[in-house]
Amino acid sequence: MPSNNTRFLRQQDICPPEKLQFPITVIGAGAIGSATVLTLAKMGCSNITVWDDDVLEEVNVPSQMCKPSCVGSPKVEALKELVRDLTETEIIVRNKRYRGQRLEGVVIAAVDNMGTRQLIWDKVRLRPAVSLLIDPRMGAEFARIYCIKPSDPDDAALYSQNSYAGTESERLPCSGRAIVYCPTVVAGVLAAAIKKHAMAIPPSREVLLDLGSMRVMA
Repeated sequence: MPSNNTRFLRQQDICPPEKLQFPITVIGAGAIGSATVLTLAKMGCSNITVWDDDVLEEVNVPSQMCKPSCVGSPKVEALKELVRDLTETEIIVRNKRYRGQRLEGVVIAAVDNMGTRQLIWDKVRLRPAVSLLIDPRMGAEFARIYCIKPSDPDDAALYSQNSYAGTESERLPCSGRAIVYCPTVVAGVLAAAIKKHAMAIPPSREVLLDLGSMRVMA
């Protein structure tokens, strides 16, 4: 975390950054993942690890937090450079696909398929080392966000009931899947959930966002 004591002065009474130094793993550095990592780093989180094996493409530039000059680079390396430039925070990156490695702290499943979500869930379910699992699912202007305590049997049951196959984006045409204001709003909701978690306030277990009609339901 940057050493400048005045940097976070305006958020001290909302969430002091010293409460945000637990491990956070973000699996996926796409639209939601990149926006979330940048938001968390801006908020004062400094123990962030990001997994992704994809390469940044031109089509990613409008909806992801990235520099156009980084097209052709691994997404995690492009994100690491952006976060360093904008926050002076050094995130840890894994330029590979997540395949069931050990997890701890807060885990954010910013992935676009249920197979990887199920792999993550199998790794964290009923394990106290993971204090919070956040699973954002987005398609076009709609998002559903789960904030689950994996060691809580009721939370685990709710999440297991909603581990259905397929995603919203898989049923959408290629030209109707993403626009930048959706992942940035979702990233804000995720950051707010992590703030609550840091302050020992339980976040809402399920949040629905319909940005097309400007409706939110928790």
